[in-house]
Amino acid sequence: MKTTSIMIVGVGGQGTLLASKLLGNVLIGQGYDVKLSEVHGMSQRGGSVVTYVRYGDAVYSPIVDEGEADYILSFELLESARWISYLKEGGVLLTNTQKTWPMPVITGAAAYPEDIVEKLSAMADVRAVDALSLAEQAGSPKAVNVVLIGVLSRLMKDIPEEAWTRAIEETVPAKFLELNRKAFALGREGKQ
Repeated sequence: MKTTSIMIVGVGGQGTLLASKLLGNVLIGQGYDVKLSEVHGMSQRGGSVVTYVRYGDAVYSPIVDEGEADYILSFELLESARWISYLKEGGVLLTNTQKTWPMPVITGAAAYPEDIVEKLSAMADVRAVDALSLAEQAGSPKAVNVVLIGVLSRLMKDIPEEAWTRAIEETVPAKFLELNRKAFALGREGKQ
């Protein structure tokens, strides 16, 4: 089997690391060789956070180079634009439509770019999802990460739904389990 490369991108505090751990657990449970690498920016201050997840029969490096990602899972719209060059031809960019204003926008030194989804859609296969609304429907805006994992699970058709739900049970603390089950189900069943 070829190696599949996934990037999970967002800003600090959005749960990108939990999402990568959950994804890694799903893939290991399916018998794949899995490599993960986390790149923390100024994550405590809302800076960019990137995680690489690569899986296949034999994976030798966790790093995803430009033009190699089969999937990019983006928790924030501007991060989608920042990392789209890493998507390979025929890959899928799955993005939350949520906007998290960076400091230059907050201070008025810059404007948040307009029409990001439309511009990115001209370059690649983009699936934009209002994951924040679905997370709030599940019970917490912090569940955006698991909503997006639910959407990703629909695209990764070779992995059964039970593998995803089992990984959620093994990864998420018990007190947040029901919330995350709901978030996953809403992402998996949602329309995009």
